[in-house]
Amino acid sequence: MYYINRQAFVKARFNLLPMLVLGIETSCDETGVALYHTERALLGHVLYSQAALHADYGGVVPELASRDHIRRVLPLTRDLLAKTGCTVGELDAIAYTEGPGLAGALLVGASIAHGLAYSLGVPALGLHHLEGHLLSPLLSRPAPEFPFIALLVSGGHSQLMRVAGIGDYELLGETVDDAAGEAFDKTAKLLGLGYPGGPALAQLAETGRPGRFRLPRPMLTSGDLNFSFSGLKTAVLTLIAQQAPDERGRADIAAEFEAAIVDVLVGKSLTALGRTGLKQLVVAGGVGANRLLRERLSAAARKKAVDVFYPEMEFCTDNGAMIAFAGALRLQKTGPRIENRGSTAFSVRPRWELEDLVAPPD
Repeated sequence: MYYINRQAFVKARFNLLPMLVLGIETSCDETGVALYHTERALLGHVLYSQAALHADYGGVVPELASRDHIRRVLPLTRDLLAKTGCTVGELDAIAYTEGPGLAGALLVGASIAHGLAYSLGVPALGLHHLEGHLLSPLLSRPAPEFPFIALLVSGGHSQLMRVAGIGDYELLGETVDDAAGEAFDKTAKLLGLGYPGGPALAQLAETGRPGRFRLPRPMLTSGDLNFSFSGLKTAVLTLIAQQAPDERGRADIAAEFEAAIVDVLVGKSLTALGRTGLKQLVVAGGVGANRLLRERLSAAARKKAVDVFYPEMEFCTDNGAMIAFAGALRLQKTGPRIENRGSTAFSVRPRWELEDLVAPPD
């Protein structure tokens, strides 16, 4: 009943025509595949994480990531089709992550998507990874109405956007060096935590006490909406060198570090809402799963009479569902272009600015 009600809401808003879309996500170290039907909702999604593969290296090794995507995409797709009772012949389109991300990893998803689409005579559509994150809260209920402010905190990206519609994005502020996710991972390494560092640091922070050590809140009062977290990481490095903390001290540093990140993200988000006069905030991306961030943002929003929307936890990290969903929305606007069905040419965009996206025609 939950999926039916959710889909009725989405269908009514976007006037969706019947379409079954396969979504493929291979931008970094997670292989995601999903099936989204515009009348039957999200039929299913599967995700394989490469965290164990890269753990010994302390970060993602691009060549290993690409090879693992090659091993995983087709078996995951076959499993998903079997579990949902669908066949490849029922697919109306295939959406895949075109960028940004690791070039080799992106090429795996793009080549499989185009090869499969060509064999079936259906369109293949390249999607912006961050647009998938941006639209993922629309999969949930309640969902925001356009326009809204979006706080995108995913991996190497920390951005504030004004979202007026699908493809209509205005950049308000972005990171000038390390993004929040990068700062989490690098600081976790300084504290001797394993990979992936962000979740490990957040877990350690739950046992710590913020305020015992004082860390800066970079650019919190800068007057603009940009972010800068490399200095915060450096402050942690200096603090560790000075204090040589024991286990309790490491937990306290982690708690203070997390509080500093959250203070900046909350403060900048509220400033963006105030300057635009909008009353809706969407939080998307992996850092959006952070418990403290959700608690502080929700509490601050209540005081300002602002509504905050989060994707479900399973859609915060990279996943195929957000790509399938975003692809369905764009295809409804553009139509399944005939020329795409016979094309064997494709490209990927390892670097691709979200505000460069063109809104689909009405």
